[in-house]
Amino acid sequence: MSWTGKLIGGLLGLLVSGPFGAAVGALLGHQYDLAAARSAAGGVAPGERFFQAVFQVMGHVAKADGRVSEREIDAARRIMQELRLSEAQTAEAIRHFTLGKQPDFGLDAAVLGLRRACAGRPDLLRVFMEVELRAALAGNDLAGPSRPLLQRIAGLLRISGLELAHMEALLRFHEAGAGAAPGPAQSSRDAALSHAYSVLQVESGASDAAVQRAYRRQLSRHHPDKLKANGLPDSMLEHAKQRTQQIIEAWELIRAQRGL
Repeated sequence: MSWTGKLIGGLLGLLVSGPFGAAVGALLGHQYDLAAARSAAGGVAPGERFFQAVFQVMGHVAKADGRVSEREIDAARRIMQELRLSEAQTAEAIRHFTLGKQPDFGLDAAVLGLRRACAGRPDLLRVFMEVELRAALAGNDLAGPSRPLLQRIAGLLRISGLELAHMEALLRFHEAGAGAAPGPAQSSRDAALSHAYSVLQVESGASDAAVQRAYRRQLSRHHPDKLKANGLPDSMLEHAKQRTQQIIEAWELIRAQRGL
């Protein structure tokens, strides 16, 4: 199935209003399209494995407490809708979600298979983890066994606990901001500053030097020129510029607050 570019682009589309740049999503989608094209005949293309794992693991996490609630089903369907999957693709996603709910579902095998398919492309694994977190937050707010299970999955993908905590904090910030009423000015400033630290993926108590290093690291990771050199098409460069601007704005806010 040739769903890869659509899927990866859609996944980042779910997150573009947050700190996870659309530019990276476009690049990852492009890389997966190339990988799928090179896949050996008869094998499972990396993009197809990604698709399967997203919904199988989502179903498995939803069933972790023994039942799948209406809220968890709604969360999964909302993600499918926001991905703008076709009717056939939605049916396939539901099939994989159902497979993940089965008692004999091999979670470790599915996650490790995804890790092998994404070898050398850790950004894809981060996208995967962000989507699983988003579904679990919307489904049950990481209650019960969901949190430890997602922590275990992150460990299998070699995503650190600190990085997972950053993902959760950013998703919670943007989910709260989407429906929250305007608050006092000081609260708004505090929230903006907290978000700025999250964008740079650094703690607010870090030293000035550590914050500067975090800023440079994020800027290097998402710079349009670097992404273009890695295969990002010209049509997606505007997204990369927007992501870079977000990082710069976060740095400027922190720099002004610290008097740097």
